[in-house]
Amino acid sequence: MSQTTQSNLPPTTAVKPPRLGRLPFWLVGIAIVAAVASWLPLVLIARGRVVHSNEPAVMFMQDMYAQPKYREQQATELFKDGRAMRPRVEGTVPHGMLDDDDHYFRGWTATVSNGKTEVSFFDKFPPRVNVTDALLKRGQERFGIYCAACHGLDGYGNGPVNARAKELKQGTWTPPSSLHDATVRGRSVGHIYNTISVGIRNMPAYGGQIPAADRWAIVAYVRALQLSQNAPENLVPQDNKAH
Repeated sequence: MSQTTQSNLPPTTAVKPPRLGRLPFWLVGIAIVAAVASWLPLVLIARGRVVHSNEPAVMFMQDMYAQPKYREQQATELFKDGRAMRPRVEGTVPHGMLDDDDHYFRGWTATVSNGKTEVSFFDKFPPRVNVTDALLKRGQERFGIYCAACHGLDGYGNGPVNARAKELKQGTWTPPSSLHDATVRGRSVGHIYNTISVGIRNMPAYGGQIPAADRWAIVAYVRALQLSQNAPENLVPQDNKAH
């Protein structure tokens, strides 16, 4: 009886989870086209970074990119002289460039006594200048660039410019001074600094080409160069005195 009952029971089926049907072909095609189209802005951006063009750039957010302004050498009715470019205001000094330290920026100081101005050069380096090996190496480098052409690497005044002038024999050349001459050696460091800054006799000024720090570096190297050729006996090592 139990077997008959079991055989008459309806068959059971396993419960399957719900499953979506396949998307229509046209919808899949639209999705693929949209995905590819989303890459186009990246391609255009990459192309814009490597391709040069004379056309103005496309600016979606202008900000201050296309602001109205005057360019160099343009005219304007805003000022009486008609120039858009304004000259410097006389007497103004850029921030941090007052150059109020005579010792550092000029190498001399001036005092007025009885209506006369007396100039005195400083005998020592400014407090802000530390004479170190690094400063001497910097001075040697700058000396080789600006000074050696006339004064020579050894400082005796036999640089390539002087040698060429002697070769031409034009009679208008004034030989550069030897830095080892007693007169030059007797000058103070402030005097040498001032010579570099504003020139002396036929030597032109180098103040516009060489910053103040490099000028002091050159002065330090010149002193070392002079010392190498005119060292006092007490500074010569005992082993070298016999030579």
